[in-house]
Amino acid sequence: MHASTGFRLPHLCLPRPGIDLAKWAVVACDQYTAEPEYWQRVEREVGDAPSTLQLIFPEVYLGAADAPARIARIQATMRRYLAEGLLVDHDGAVLVERRIGTHTRRGLMLELDLEHYDFSASSTSLIRPTEGTIVERLAPRIEVRREAELELPHILVLIDDPQGSVIEPVAAQHDRSRPLYDTALMSGGGRVGGHALTAGQGAQVERALQALAEPRAFEARYAVPAGTPPMLFAVGDGNHSLATARAIWQQAKATVGLQHPSRYALVEVVNIHDPALAFEPIHRLLFGVRGDVRQALAQGFGARVRIHDVATAEAMRQRVQAAAAPLQAFGLIGPGARFAVVEIGDAPSSLAVGTLQAFVDDFIARGSAEQVDYVHGDDVLERLGQQPGQIGLQLATVAKSELLKRVVLEGPLPRKTFSMGEAHEKRFYIEARRIR
Repeated sequence: MHASTGFRLPHLCLPRPGIDLAKWAVVACDQYTAEPEYWQRVEREVGDAPSTLQLIFPEVYLGAADAPARIARIQATMRRYLAEGLLVDHDGAVLVERRIGTHTRRGLMLELDLEHYDFSASSTSLIRPTEGTIVERLAPRIEVRREAELELPHILVLIDDPQGSVIEPVAAQHDRSRPLYDTALMSGGGRVGGHALTAGQGAQVERALQALAEPRAFEARYAVPAGTPPMLFAVGDGNHSLATARAIWQQAKATVGLQHPSRYALVEVVNIHDPALAFEPIHRLLFGVRGDVRQALAQGFGARVRIHDVATAEAMRQRVQAAAAPLQAFGLIGPGARFAVVEIGDAPSSLAVGTLQAFVDDFIARGSAEQVDYVHGDDVLERLGQQPGQIGLQLATVAKSELLKRVVLEGPLPRKTFSMGEAHEKRFYIEARRIR
């Protein structure tokens, strides 16, 4: 492990040969939280086959009455899979290639040192969140991880490498004839392959990351004053999972010692400049709506707000995406088959998502809606936003070219600002790592 760069090459557990990887691999547990039918389909497809479905807690079930029993089953299944030899060890960096349609996203499996990660809003650590962390959301995740033998990562961590010095060289020179794993992914998830790097390639990756973290290079990249604490890794997807790992480590380190495996977390590192890395907005979906959203917007923003009805959802999306400063805009779906664009001037937040989130929080606090869910995909929001008692709130895409600079200069963005791809493009579980 490199003290200056906060990472080390990983020690993995992979499914043993012969396991049906198409059933082994399932999508990140924090996806499809408004669609329990998706997870029911996955359960039917997996059946009794060995699967990461048995090792994770789909967050659609977090509030269920059987949550404690589900957690106990997950932890027992981890022990059983290990005892039965369903997982085999692999040491060293792994190149991951995720293919969806004509695009291939490339990443590297690494372990990040949680001693170098601070998820607070004022974080200046080497590893930082890109979005705000909701601390109260950590408790159920801590219960899942606390007695777990394994971690299974859906965390995608960003590096700002415009010259393509870390991942791209090893991807260009690598022999793909003998992959560690290669499988089609269920439900339109495309295909994923993992390739072991040689010791020389692993060392090459380490040197390139060290160079990327060098203070002068960081200062030049972001035009910040000398002495500004560098940021090398920015958590793109799975920040609450990494924050959970950090919380567990902080509780345990005094008794287990600084070399314990729970000091580290397994992640996939991707270059934000990878052309296949698509950024999508995360929309808001209100449930149990009792209040008049339009009236609440008028009361909350006064003369600064304008609401324009449009004929179709597509017209709404185009107008939201085209909005330019100083105006902020978001779309409004419902009640029923009704679409509008909301424009706000002199907004209280620097981003539309921050302005909208504050409004949503207040709307719920006043009892005008029961809860909010965070939805990926325009079509999903359009369908769900028209259901009785529900309202959809559509956001525009945040430009990825400015994202990490904004994090460096302003701190974490408002929670649930962006998504790295739509739900079916999220990370699928393949690899695991021992944490006990």
